[in-house]
Amino acid sequence: MKVCILSDSHDNRRLLGEAVEDAKARGAEAVLHCGDVVAPTTLRVLRKFELPVHVIHGNNTGDLYAMSKLSHEPDSVVRYHGQDAVLHLAGRTAFLVHYPHYAAAMALTGDYDLVCCGHDHRASIHQVSNVNGGITHLLNPGTVGGVGAKPTYILADLETLQFEIREVPTAPGEACNTPPVTVHES
Repeated sequence: MKVCILSDSHDNRRLLGEAVEDAKARGAEAVLHCGDVVAPTTLRVLRKFELPVHVIHGNNTGDLYAMSKLSHEPDSVVRYHGQDAVLHLAGRTAFLVHYPHYAAAMALTGDYDLVCCGHDHRASIHQVSNVNGGITHLLNPGTVGGVGAKPTYILADLETLQFEIREVPTAPGEACNTPPVTVHES
């Protein structure tokens, strides 16, 4: 199973939609949003992709009541989890939180296969040696909204634990000019 991991959309509907469109074309079956959506209505652009969207809030919370209400609409693809989330997808366990320092601490526990965060708008993929003697993948997709940095997301293959930082194409069908960064499980 492939998933689109993104964060910090900051109401940029166009880039959010283009990232998910690109990820779905590459086989993504779900979207994990690590916070700073701001206006919950921003997520409505994702309805047409018919993928489940797991979202937490960040420090730019917007209207949390409206976010909860959006997630309970009959045709909503949005699953709102609050400030953090534990997800079980394709036999893997993922932890979503907005803040990198919190994510780094959670990766050390060894309770999760991957820990995803956002906040600092810096895309990164790290393998963390956890207290159980294993590896946890610490993923920060950067800012899909392009706030202070190029718009990026992570395409994750949960079966193989391969991760790619991808630039968001700025027009339908446009390819990135830079090759993706790929990390394989050791």
